[in-house]
Amino acid sequence: MADEVFFYRLSRKFVDEQFDVPPAPAKEMEQAKEVIYYSLAIGHHLGIVDCLRADLVCSQDGYRNWVAKLPAGSEARRKMEGFLTFGEITIYREHCHMLACAFDRLRKADNVLDEQELGWTNIFMDQLTALYNDPHMYLMVRSR
Repeated sequence: MADEVFFYRLSRKFVDEQFDVPPAPAKEMEQAKEVIYYSLAIGHHLGIVDCLRADLVCSQDGYRNWVAKLPAGSEARRKMEGFLTFGEITIYREHCHMLACAFDRLRKADNVLDEQELGWTNIFMDQLTALYNDPHMYLMVRSR
């Protein structure tokens, strides 16, 4: 496992197409959008490319210490420790509330997080907010 941990956020997906889609009425565009989102969701089988951007990078030791500050036995800690076990975790919209509550409690607790961990927490909370607001997005935590 590498020494750095990257928090990647899906920034966009695309299909390499030769033809543009012609304009359509709003209702048809909304239906087309749903079909596109479904295609993107299963896209790895259709040649669709995910573009991931690393918004947060921390050392593996820093990550381990930061995550260890979550309550022992909590679902949030188990989820985040998955990276240490498997080398990668994916965070979907259904994880947002649980993780946001846990990290917000850490953020508000006195003298629990150091300045660097507080910065990581703020960036991670921003990522969770973006994920919650866009159900087609996901986060991936992994090393290179």
